[in-house]
Amino acid sequence: MRTAIMGAGSLGTIAGALLSKADLEVVLVDANEAHVNALNSNGATVVGCMELQTPVQAVTPERMEGVFDLVMYMAKATYDDVALPQAISHMDKNSVLLTLQNGVPEEKVAGYVGRERTTGGAVGWGATWKEPGISELTSIPEDMTYDIGELDGQVTERIKSVKEVLDNAGEAIITENLVGVRWTKLLVNVAMSGLSTVLDCNYGQVVDDEKASYAALCVMLETIRASQGLGILMEPMQGVNPVVLLDIAKENLEAARNVIKMIYDPHRLIVGSMLQDLKKGLKCEVEALNGYLSAKSSEVSVPTPVNDQVTRMIRLIEERDLDYKWSNLDKIELPEISVYYE
Repeated sequence: MRTAIMGAGSLGTIAGALLSKADLEVVLVDANEAHVNALNSNGATVVGCMELQTPVQAVTPERMEGVFDLVMYMAKATYDDVALPQAISHMDKNSVLLTLQNGVPEEKVAGYVGRERTTGGAVGWGATWKEPGISELTSIPEDMTYDIGELDGQVTERIKSVKEVLDNAGEAIITENLVGVRWTKLLVNVAMSGLSTVLDCNYGQVVDDEKASYAALCVMLETIRASQGLGILMEPMQGVNPVVLLDIAKENLEAARNVIKMIYDPHRLIVGSMLQDLKKGLKCEVEALNGYLSAKSSEVSVPTPVNDQVTRMIRLIEERDLDYKWSNLDKIELPEISVYYE
């Protein structure tokens, strides 16, 4: 499949490097011209949990040419209004767009490219963009997974073909419940990335601290309860069903913290993507992540008090009315665990 990676930032650079190393026909597309120039001159460089440097082909969006069979769409939600029309102009009726964005973006994306050309998936690993041409892998390579699927849950030949491509950059798992996968990934984003952003830290610092890990647990429980209120069955990711946290936390808080630590230890170096954007002076995806959870939970009258606080703090940081710093943890009011079982 002739493949374009739209939004070749931290994740896209690494995925593009691995696909290129496997001799697939892939073009990395990014609006950052300095990044594109570095990729073409020096290749894609991966550091951190993987050491790799490999030649790649990269272009800015206006220099894209021809039709792509597969568009791996990894642009930030804040750029959809610009990036999606650019992608459409290089797709035909047989092209497929795989949105690997954060949040639950499939319906919005389908509104642009059509449901018949839209598939989706959740990325189960993390990365940090270091400088033009260089990205740091912050998850161990063995945990580089993708959960992908069709909007209607069918296991089609084309989603199998997408899996064949992605298997060169990790392990792709086909799901028949894409929205359930999306909500499991949303849980990760709102809890771990949300707190990483507010506290200016990585995932490891969240799970290592008693109050921060409890705050993360609260946001996770709020996400689980909201999904249940909406009738969404969350799916396991990397072998762990997040819904078990409800039962574990009710019986033993320390055990729940240990489960969270076990899940995120392989990804402890990840820094929230929202924090990365804010540090670059860019708008972040708070409305597609924590803001989305607050909005959806209100539809079914499920309280999300800790997530609401995290959402407000990220918005204040984005407006430069609050700094991202560890002491923000003191400002977060945490409820008793019993609140989630009333």
